[in-house]
Amino acid sequence: MRLRLIFIIGVIVFCQYNSSAQLKPERQWPSYRGFRSCGVLDNANLPDSFNVVTGYNVLWKTTIPGLGIASPVIWDDRLYISSAVSESDKAGFKPGLYGDVRPVNDSSVHEWKVFCYDKNTGRKIWEQTSCRGIPKIKRHPKSTHANTTLAVNEKYVVAFFGSEGLYCYDNDGKLQWKKDFGLLKSVFFTMESAEWEFASSPIIFDNAVIIQCDILDNSFLAAYDLKTGKELWKTKRDEYPGWCTPNIYEDKGKVCIAVNGFKQRGGYDFVTGKELWTMSGGGDIQIPTPVIGKNLIYFNSAHGKSSPIMAISTGARGDITLREGETTNSYVRWSQPRGGSYMHTMLLYHNKLYNVNWNGTINCLDPESGKEIYTAKLGNSKSFIASPVASDGKIFIPDEEGTVYIISDAPKLEIISVIPMNSICMTAPAITDGRIYFRTQDNLYAIAKK
Repeated sequence: MRLRLIFIIGVIVFCQYNSSAQLKPERQWPSYRGFRSCGVLDNANLPDSFNVVTGYNVLWKTTIPGLGIASPVIWDDRLYISSAVSESDKAGFKPGLYGDVRPVNDSSVHEWKVFCYDKNTGRKIWEQTSCRGIPKIKRHPKSTHANTTLAVNEKYVVAFFGSEGLYCYDNDGKLQWKKDFGLLKSVFFTMESAEWEFASSPIIFDNAVIIQCDILDNSFLAAYDLKTGKELWKTKRDEYPGWCTPNIYEDKGKVCIAVNGFKQRGGYDFVTGKELWTMSGGGDIQIPTPVIGKNLIYFNSAHGKSSPIMAISTGARGDITLREGETTNSYVRWSQPRGGSYMHTMLLYHNKLYNVNWNGTINCLDPESGKEIYTAKLGNSKSFIASPVASDGKIFIPDEEGTVYIISDAPKLEIISVIPMNSICMTAPAITDGRIYFRTQDNLYAIAKK
């Protein structure tokens, strides 16, 4: 009896330990591309293949109403996603490669929604309509009115719909606070009529919400108290409109915020919002999120004359802009003037830096030196938009047509599987223990070994 009691107590302690282990932020997928946008969750035991037609390794599938390119986010057993719903929500949506920047003329009434699902079953737990009305800004034909990925922690869910506002819910869907920033002009800086819609996602760190608003007029970086919405600080930026999401890094115990940019790429003090370092140059429509590793911050961008990839020291201070002809300086470990991606956030995985381009070309680099490990091309697709994610030596890269390429983390391109989902896919997948989730134009798929 005594041994049985000891066994039962041991089981309870073990279960409690494992339950608390699930709360570790690095095992969650709390914002765009997961924990600190790294795009990585190892020890997840994901399948090498699946089939959405036969249902092989498809745990569940659910339809997401409306139109959105926000990625799923996950905390414990709950998955959250956003969408913009209207009677004509797919009007003018045009995938593929083309140069037409004219926005979609759609003045229908939209509802901006946040959905919460059980990640294990696909059962909808709750949905909330953040706002309703005619969009204040138009969208690019490859864009939607729900571009920004949500940010979550154990208590709160934050949705940022650009000109339609910033919203904070508790994890049961009750609105805690909201903020209206007015019209946030996310447009092409050389053609104000080319409206894109907003796409920089919020992040949560240490009970603060961080947002980066690089827009046509009055760009800024700001922090708000997660519980109350009170402004903690707001720092002006001299920057062109862009879509990049900020990221968190540390420097000798100081928490900092990294932001991509063209005129004002840089680092900011998390507590005060004070600029720590800055540099100019690069693609003049900044989209990819910086990624962090081994005391370096990796940036890429591509639009206009330049498409750099660079590695910046986390200890950078002051103006570190490279002079003409330079590729390194005191704080720039290395840089390449050409080769950066327009859309894709890079993947730092197992001491390799992966840079995916629109046409499916992969540049695999040594993250310490920037030297090429290999360059290869995926498939025959003309367009890749979704950024890659990785788990257990496998890298998942969807193309825009919905084909998922699973490649090995090897010193040369090794394709494990090529899987058609038969629907447009423009969002980065989300990973949790035993599952990977893909959002297509209409559906959300949970993939797991059966």
